[in-house]
Amino acid sequence: MTQKISVIGVGYLGAVHAAAMAELGHDVIGLDVDAERVAALQSGRAPFHEPGFEELLRRGLAAGRLRFTTDYAELAGADVHFLGLGTPQRADGTGADLSYLESAVDALAAVLPARAGAPTLVVGKSTVPAGTARALAARLEHVPGAQLMWNPEFLREGFAVRDTLTPDRLVYGIPSADGSAPEQDPRVRALDAVYAPLLEAGTPRLVMGYEAAELVKVSANAFLATKISFINAVAEMCEATGADVTDVAVAIGMDDRIGSRFLRAGVGFGGGCLPKDIRAFLASAEQHGVGEALGFLREVDTINERRRARVVELASEMLGGLGGRRITVLGAAFKPDSDDVRDSPALDVARRLLDAGADVTVTDPAARAGAQRLVGEDRFVQDTDEALHGAELVVLLTEWPEYRELDPARTAGLVAAPRMLDGRTVLDPAAWREAGWELRSLGRGEAPQAAAAAERLDTSDQVAAA
Repeated sequence: MTQKISVIGVGYLGAVHAAAMAELGHDVIGLDVDAERVAALQSGRAPFHEPGFEELLRRGLAAGRLRFTTDYAELAGADVHFLGLGTPQRADGTGADLSYLESAVDALAAVLPARAGAPTLVVGKSTVPAGTARALAARLEHVPGAQLMWNPEFLREGFAVRDTLTPDRLVYGIPSADGSAPEQDPRVRALDAVYAPLLEAGTPRLVMGYEAAELVKVSANAFLATKISFINAVAEMCEATGADVTDVAVAIGMDDRIGSRFLRAGVGFGGGCLPKDIRAFLASAEQHGVGEALGFLREVDTINERRRARVVELASEMLGGLGGRRITVLGAAFKPDSDDVRDSPALDVARRLLDAGADVTVTDPAARAGAQRLVGEDRFVQDTDEALHGAELVVLLTEWPEYRELDPARTAGLVAAPRMLDGRTVLDPAAWREAGWELRSLGRGEAPQAAAAAERLDTSDQVAAA
């Protein structure tokens, strides 16, 4: 059954959700305070790079099931309102900034009395600290008929359309999950009606309390961040001993208790989710008096930051210093199939190289605007061949397919010196070295250090014997 739906906040999360709900057959209106973004979406132009999104957007607009506005009054007739607002890290600390959510709920509450008490469902999608849903629900208590649920998103940039239309689970947070049949809860029935095509296709649906639903998302992100930092910590040991971290990762990934995903060593994670979410999770734990339980997340964050510094150290080793040396950075987005440069490891490393005196050129298939904003227009070159021309060192930091598939022999003819630093551990070392390249990879030790370790051990034994 077609539902009248609004999506408040049509940034990355909200815009994809709005277009996907229209694809499911609902009548959807998206709202944002950014008039320029609203105009772009209304004209069928995607304001960000996401595979498949623009086609989805245009289908919804053409079918008349999707439109966008900046006016909250136009949302009053919707039966279900999704909150897709960002929750960035606060400027004064590591906690989440909830001001966008709070302002949106207050603005929505001001127009809902026009429904004269008709049942109205407000559904949070944003990643928030535990306790947020109850606080927002209290802001809606004075609105007859309005009820709040929490329905966290689990989107991966580059796969957001697929993850919305074919999710691996749906999580519903309600004020109290007391063990009674979820189907008897009117809120659950209302959200089931929105997601009916997904549920009919077999998508699992889990109903739990507000706090559990909030913790599902931040816990998932914290676990993934921990797994990435774990393999990067192992990579440091591999570099010190001469081992190859890819061998270690493949072997431990075969244990089904561990699994192989998120075990690729490299320059670490970035983007608008994992870094700020683990910091907000830790801040929330401290506020609830259990900060020690999640204290390990500080080291997860530290390991991630240390990998960026390690790239700069290796670059300096390979070049014998960075001052005035020409370096090309392949990649600006924090991951492939995205133009998102928030907390991008690639751009962070590029800036560190610049600060060390290197002459840096950055290239990326999609993240031109963000890269130019952060490293300067004159530092960005769109064409890969042009960006490689004259480079004394190439640093691969975002594993776009076109970089992974570079021909080492052809590429050697473009650069001033065939030196490659593989910051994502995705290139075939044998193929590149055979083509004449000096190749270094994070987590792949260049020479066993056993002799040096043995020398230290022998000296220690001699001192003990004396």
